[in-house]
Amino acid sequence: MKLYYQSYVDDSIGATYLAHLKKHIDSFAKGEVDVQPLTPPDSYAHPVMEFRCARQVVRNAIVAARDNYDAIMLGHIQDSGLWESKSVVDIPVMGLGEATMLYACSLGMRIGIVTINPRFIPGFHKQIRHYGLEHRVAGVEAMPFEPGEMTKAFDSEEQYERVLNAFQQFAEPLVEKGIDVLIPGGGIPMLLFEREHNFNVKGAPVINGIPILIKMAEMAVELKQLNGLGVSRSSDMVIPPDYVLEELLGF
Repeated sequence: MKLYYQSYVDDSIGATYLAHLKKHIDSFAKGEVDVQPLTPPDSYAHPVMEFRCARQVVRNAIVAARDNYDAIMLGHIQDSGLWESKSVVDIPVMGLGEATMLYACSLGMRIGIVTINPRFIPGFHKQIRHYGLEHRVAGVEAMPFEPGEMTKAFDSEEQYERVLNAFQQFAEPLVEKGIDVLIPGGGIPMLLFEREHNFNVKGAPVINGIPILIKMAEMAVELKQLNGLGVSRSSDMVIPPDYVLEELLGF
């Protein structure tokens, strides 16, 4: 199995994160997983930034499918370009946000997200509405970090404890209000907290969505091989004519 993992950062802002990510994925993935950077990286939470990254990701998905990858995974929790990518290739495309939220629904009734920075919150609300999960993903809070501050926690125990304490500080009120599953709102905090076995806040499990994304992609590949199961082609995700894809690649 040959899987394409699209990160939304590159070495210019995320070298430490990418190194730890690759090591983590290799520890449990069944097959070969190529972690690919995105240049320019997603460096600021804003709709225009997400739009630009989405266009790059869709183009990369077309190329990855032509390079005979079995599945594509988008490693950005806000899934920019996910549904467009599903509509241009005939291999499974899975997103970190979608996979994590849907799996969280199997662990509890009410899901909460604690993200890195308040700028991410509007994007999460839009994403939750798009997935029809307003009554399940019922709370979004944010820590006071920039992504660069958080990546320092990979190499600093003091910074790690600061991030961990901040997450718990913002997660506890959600649990007290009835949230029973918690999602760290980003690949960076998910990967950071991977060291916390059976991590929970007052009994509410804290999900690392990266293994979920990988395993769901592996399952999608196996199901497609088993019986041809894939995404719907009846409406939104009909694959367009080749010339449309070539225009996108050539633009």
